Parts: sequence; C-alpha cells; structure tokens
Amino acid sequence: MKAMTIQNLHLRADVRALGAELTRFGTVGGLEFLWDGNPAVWPRTSPVLFPVVGRCREDRIRTGGRDYPMARHGFVRDRRFDLLLASRESCTYRLRWDEETTSAYPFPFELRVTHTLEDWTLRVTTEVVNPGEAPLPFFLGAHPAFRWPICPHAAREAHRLQFEHLEAAPVRRLSPEGLLQLEPQSSPVVGTTLALHDGLFEGDALIFDQLTSRAVRLEAPGCPVLQIDWAGYRELGLWSKPGAGFLCIEPWLGMASRVDEACALEERPGVGVLAPGQERAFHWSVTVLGQ
Repeated sequence: MKAMTIQNLHLRADVRALGAELTRFGTVGGLEFLWDGNPAVWPRTSPVLFPVVGRCREDRIRTGGRDYPMARHGFVRDRRFDLLLASRESCTYRLRWDEETTSAYPFPFELRVTHTLEDWTLRVTTEVVNPGEAPLPFFLGAHPAFRWPICPHAAREAHRLQFEHLEAAPVRRLSPEGLLQLEPQSSPVVGTTLALHDGLFEGDALIFDQLTSRAVRLEAPGCPVLQIDWAGYRELGLWSKPGAGFLCIEPWLGMASRVDEACALEERPGVGVLAPGQERAFHWSVTVLGQ
C-alpha cells in the first residue's frame, strides 16, 4: 500500500500502513530530516515499539503463568494498520488485536497513531486502549531516526544535543545481549549539552531513566535546529550505529529487561497498566527551528 502523504505550507511527511511508521519528514522545499531507511545499514525510520521496549530476557514474556515469544521492541512495527482518518495535514492509523497478536500477547488492545502537521511542527500521538475485561500491561516507545548530519555540509562531530534542563543523573547501558545492565554509568551530558560522537554508541543505546527534561534540541552550526518534545513517556533512549547517518531520539515508557529479571510482564518495573475500558495518550513532536 502506498504511504499516506500529509503536507502544509512548510512541511511534508509520509506515513505507511506497515507499523503506522513515519517514513519521510522534511520541508516542502526538499530538505529531508528523517533517515532514509537504507536496508544495508538499518531498514527502519520511525517504528512504534509495543507491547515491549527493548529486548525481553530469553525473548519471552510471562503472564498468567505462561510464557509467550516476544521479539525485541515487540511486534507492532511489523503489523499493518488500518487507515482510520485522513486529511491534508493529518492521518490516523489503527491496529486492533487478533488471533495472531494474542499468540504472543494474550490481551485485547487497540492502538491509534496520529501524525499531524501544524506550522513548522510534526505532532505524533499514540493512544493505547484497553477494550478487554482485565487490566492491560504494556510498554510503549517512539523510535524516530533523524539525519546525522542534519544538513549535508555539516560535520558529524559538530552536532550536539541541548537538553531542556541539567541532566547530571547516571545513565543506563545494555549488556552485549541487549539486556539492561544493573550498574548505572556517569552521564556524558555536561550541564545541558551532549556532544555527539560515534563513541557514545559503541555499547549500543544510551538510556536516560532519571530524566528531568521533556525536550531536547539537535543542533549543528549552519543547519536548521530540530526540537523534539514529548509527554506521557518517562525514559529517553539515544541510539545510532557508529558511522551511520542517523541519530534515534526515542521517548519511552519502559526499557529492556534487566539482566537478572524473571518477573511477569505485569510486575516488571515501570510497566504501564490500563484498567478495562481505559485509554491513555502519549505524545511526541519535532519542530523545525531556524528556517
């Protein structure tokens, strides 16, 4: 199915039905800000992570006394959503549970993902709905990959992230197996500034689980500034492959399983839980500044 295109006077975005994934974001003048999904490097662009974030221990979840297979970051990114609403500047995709999803995640659920352009901002809202008769445990994450460098002439080492507040708290890292290490590490943020370089990601993602900021700016001299804001999410992951042309700035609710974790899904630290009939909305946005 062809991707849905939304556009306003300044910006253009494409969203595909597979995973309700943003596949293109840039100006109407042709400046692109989203990674192009080169399959030789990393084939995704902005996947939705559900019902888990990161890897589960032994690639399984346990609930109701049973084990279920669960791929890293969940299965939603590989499921086709239905187009629910569409206009020139906005589109909403919906995914509902079925026999295939319940074989890995035995809960009724509904996800609605809305992308909307407003002036120089792209807003993304993900709504999690519990249509069932039992509590719904879940984790949720956004995974947008922005171009690094932002503009072609900029040097990679000239880029930085500018956080909204001081971020001196320790950060978390992953084990070689992709599980959350027990011991935190010193934050590489100096004041509110994180100087970007490939060495940050030699040990996989950089994870902020004691974050005070709810906004960060991706900056480089001579380039537009990208400001990413979020609400409802609690943690933040930063990820790239050394030398790759992207930086993922990822608001999360939840993280990978700890290396020693053996509890049920609904008992995992930081899990979100919706009561029957309840729904909850999560938001992130990217604003282009300096145009």
